[in-house]
Order: sequence, then C-alpha cells, then structure tokens
Amino acid sequence: MATSPDGSLVLTVTTDQDARAVWSLTRKGKPLIAPSGLGFIVTDGFNLVRGWALVGAETASADQTWEQPWGERRFVRDHHNELLVRFRQNAQQGGRLMNVRFRLFDNGIGFRYELPEQPALKTIHIADELSEFAIVPKGTAWWVTGLEWNREEQVYQRTPIDGVATTQTPLTMKLEDGTHLAFHEAALVDYAAMYLKRIEGQVFRSTLAPSSQGPRVTRDLPFATPWRTVRIGGDAAGIVENDLELNLNEPNKVGDVSWFKPMKYIGIWWGMIRGDWTWAEGPQHGATTERAKTYIDFAAKNGFGGLLIEGWNKGWNGDWAGHGADFSFTEPTADFDLKAVTDYARKKGVVLIGHHETGGDIANYEKQLEAAMALYQERGVPAVKTGYVAWIGGITAPNDGPNVRQPGATTMEYHEGQRMVQHHLKVVETAARHHLAVNPHEPVKDTGLRRTWPNWVAREGARGMEYNAWGQFSNGPEHEPTLVYTRLLSGPMDFTPGILSLEGHDHVALASTLAKQLGLYLAIYSPIQMAADLIENLAAHPRELAFIRQVPADWAESHLIAGEVGEYAIFARKDRNSAEWYVGGVNDATGRTLDLAFDFLEPGKTYTATIYKDGEGATYLTEARHRIAYETRTFRKGDRYSAVLAPGGGLAIRLAPGR
Repeated sequence: MATSPDGSLVLTVTTDQDARAVWSLTRKGKPLIAPSGLGFIVTDGFNLVRGWALVGAETASADQTWEQPWGERRFVRDHHNELLVRFRQNAQQGGRLMNVRFRLFDNGIGFRYELPEQPALKTIHIADELSEFAIVPKGTAWWVTGLEWNREEQVYQRTPIDGVATTQTPLTMKLEDGTHLAFHEAALVDYAAMYLKRIEGQVFRSTLAPSSQGPRVTRDLPFATPWRTVRIGGDAAGIVENDLELNLNEPNKVGDVSWFKPMKYIGIWWGMIRGDWTWAEGPQHGATTERAKTYIDFAAKNGFGGLLIEGWNKGWNGDWAGHGADFSFTEPTADFDLKAVTDYARKKGVVLIGHHETGGDIANYEKQLEAAMALYQERGVPAVKTGYVAWIGGITAPNDGPNVRQPGATTMEYHEGQRMVQHHLKVVETAARHHLAVNPHEPVKDTGLRRTWPNWVAREGARGMEYNAWGQFSNGPEHEPTLVYTRLLSGPMDFTPGILSLEGHDHVALASTLAKQLGLYLAIYSPIQMAADLIENLAAHPRELAFIRQVPADWAESHLIAGEVGEYAIFARKDRNSAEWYVGGVNDATGRTLDLAFDFLEPGKTYTATIYKDGEGATYLTEARHRIAYETRTFRKGDRYSAVLAPGGGLAIRLAPGR
C-alpha cells in the first residue's frame, strides 16, 4: 500500500484469487479504480498473466523543482511517493520475474513495468499488454476512436463512460461527483503506443499498436515500459494544470537548447490547403523564390520570427500521399533557390522553418536524414516541420526487424507502432546534433518526451485548422474547447490558428468568430505559433495582427481561470520575458457570460488592458462572425471582469503593468 503526499490517493497492489497481479486506487476514501489486472500476452511462451506471487516491495519519495527551457510554465514541481512491487511467477506458468513501479502524486498516478535480467527470459516478444483500469464512479467521456484510418484526426465524441469503444489517449472523463480523470502514457520510447479498449461496463484494458513483425513489441531484458498515467483533479483545472507526464520523463539529454527560440511564424501553406497554390511544380506552385521573399518581407515588417515553406523540394509531383519514395530532402525545385531565400531571410532577421514531408515513407527519409539535417544547419534553418501523410498502417519502413527476408525489403507499419516510435526518436536525436527543433505532423502521440528532448517542440496529432478549409464547420465550435482538455493534455499542438478572414476554400466559413481566432493563441499552447492566413488577409486586420505579433509563445505561468470540458476554456498566462499577462480563450456553440477573477495579478500594480472581444450580435453561424469589439480599461489584483462570449466566440486580453 502507498499514498500520495497529501494522503488523498491510496494505492493497493496485491494478487487476486486467480494469482493475477492487480492494483486499485481510492481518492479521499472512496473507490476510484477497482482491482485491475496487470501483465502481458507473449508470442513465444506462457503469458505473463497468472501464477504471480508478491515477493517484495520498496518505497521512496521525492520533492524537487526543475526548470523548463520553454513551456507553459517555467518551473515544475515533482512531488511524489513511490512503490516498487516485485512479482515472481510460479514454475508451472514460466517462473518469470516482473516488477511494477508506481508513483503517486497529489494529482495523479503513473506506473510502469520493469522486467529485470533473468535466466527464464532474455528477450520478450509482446503480443499485447494487459494493463487494466476499472473505473468505479459513473461519468462522461471525451474520446476519439483509436486505430482508425485517419489516425487521430477525428471529431471528438462525448458519451457515457460505458459508451467508449477503443480510444486513443489522452482519454478524458468527468465523473458524477465532479472528479476529472485523464488517462494517457509517459516516456514512450522503443515500445508501441498504447490505446485503451473498453472490455465491459467501465473496465478498460490497454492494447498496443500493431507491427508487421508479429509481436507488437520486441525488447531485450532488462527494460522498462512507458508509464501508464492517470491525471486526477477535482475540476477541469486539476487535469489541465498538471505536469504528471513531464515529471515521469527523464531530464534533458540535449543540454543547452538556447539555440531554439520560441516564436510566431507565417507560412506558404494556407494557400495550398485552400487550393490556391500547389505543392507540385507547375504554374500554381506555391514555394517559389519570389513568393518566399514577399513573405519574408511581411514577416520582417510585422515581427514574425519565422517563415514555413512547404513544397520547396523535389518529389511533390504525382500522388505523394502514402507514396513518398520520390521525395528529395536536399534538392530544391527549379523555381526555388534555397540559398538565395535563406540568405535573404537572414538579412531581414527572419529564419526559415524547414519542411520534410515523407508521404509515410521512412525508408526513403532515413536514408537522407543526416544529409537533410546537415543542409538545414548549413543554411541557418533552426526548425523543421516533418510530415507522415499516409493512412493508418501505411508507413513504408525498412525491413530491419528480426524477420528480414531480403536486403532492401520494406514493410508496412502503423504510425504509432514500435518501429515508428524508434524512427521519431532517431529524427529528434539527429536534429538535436544539428541544432534543429522538430515539429512532426501525423506523429506518434506526445508523451512528455519534450522534457528529455526539448528540441521536440510541438506536434499535430489531432484535427487542426486545415480541416476548416475543406468544409463548412468541419471543426465544430466545440472542437477547440474540447482539444484543451484532451489532446492538449499530452503536450504542445501545432494547431495553426490565425485565420482572420474566417474563410477556407471557396469562401467556406469557419465555426469561429474573429475574437476566437485571437483566443486560440491563449487556449492552444505551442512554443511555435503560426499566423496561418494569407498575408493579405492578415494585413487587412491590423488591430488583430498587432495582438498576434505581441502575444508570447513562451510563458512563466499558466492558469485555467474558467473552463468546462468541451464547452469553454479561459487561461491567464504570464509572459516569461516581461511582466505582462494575457487572458483569453475559446467558447463552444452556446453563448455565455463568465465572471473572471483577476486574482493572479501582482499586488500593488495597475495594469492597462487591451481587450478584443466578440462584437454585438456576433455568432459563428452568420456573417456576424466578423464582428469584433475593442475595449481599454485598467485592472488591479482582485478585480473582476464580465466576459461575454458569443456562440463560437472567444476572448483575448493583453495586460501591461504600469508603475
């Protein structure tokens, strides 16, 4: 038995009547997780499920504070109690050893398997993992289906807990007593990603991403699995202001990463998404030297640090999605001069953000990886957006597993299988050697590895802004207020906000007011934040552009001051590099008025607030979505503000301290 530091969580680990290893958890004296199984199915021996005896246990505790080089907050406290439980299997079941390490925080729990060196098991071939979570109280869940064709790029479902099927994590729940839970994993290294499959009632069991090699995971012993995590809070803020997964990752392995600067950027991107330009070469090619220089001029004039250019390299002609064998990551197209563009950007004080779309072909990408990263370093490119556009199971990987049949052969893998987890870490490690930050799209999920590899700065991993270009209200107004409490719990997201025109392809409307586009910069965190619209549309909104230019991408503190899952989220964030605060966020389809308390401000100071809010009658449903109102007023610590949020609306406030 073990408890969290404040005693509110009590963990019990034992064996049941079937000699299965089980764990359970209570919160404030009430059952939260009923006895839940632990173990593995293997492909080449007796399963690690039954026959266990508890043969020993060790306890430890820690209380330390560490500093992030960038993030939602500068300092993170790691305060936990630990229990390591040792199990031995009887001889009839195989006689293996299995340790399970639990860490209990006041706001959550994590556990992982540690398989020690042992005579009975040298290499483990895992068919699946059997970590169970038997949730006791009833409640509501927000989730996306796991292992589906479009990966995690889905609209979130809201159902009773017993209506969930197989789901990606984070899986978020609100229980009937107001307790909030978020199930996820931490430190996903050389292992397959975990999904949760509802078995019956409210009992969930882990299942791993498949592999072409047969076993979903193959590892030599000794090794430790990723952590299985549960964030626990008394309200929505309790799971949002929660650093559980970060604390379960190893410290920084990169060292000094001062060469990465959090920034806002623009891009030659939205025009391709809308269909105005093409990635492929031809008369409508987006990534030309001329257009790049025009965008660099705009970036320099308006205070943007970077420019993303997609389609600059050879290989985009033809059907590249899922077929990336033709991509070159060092050869530009005939109408794009990489040296000229990077030299021009340098003179203007702007950097290029590189782009490597693989079409899901990592066999081709890994062959060029070192040369591609070296080229970017040579040209002064400090960050790269990578892409893996292929349907689920459509990754083309070199057959370097144990079942190699012929040299040069490839296999088809899942985006979050063990082979792709290995690949992403290889990319990040290579990039770090060349002082490059990485922002993958169609990625493996974020599991807090940005602590260990702080050049892993953002990811996609959910439906981003691009879906708004392809169909009216494709992302409904509740999408972003749901992301805050689901996908964003795993880490920074490159959502690409800032569509000030509120229009996609063929004038299709976004489910957003103009104020919401500004509120996205406070609701959705990333240390690289895009202003995604065409530059002429950004220029047509000078007051909104001024806010985007000013809002930081790096914070000293972040607090959710008002929010409900899937409904609304209002944050207060303090700039890491000044005394300014910013307040804002996003709303769903229901208009509402919120009473915001400004208790976070420094005592004795007066702050001048520049407020961007939904205009009179604004709603995402009509042309009134463009209505925005501005207000200037002063605030002191303890003051309150009545914020009126339109349907599909938002809010953004800049608070500058006076003397």
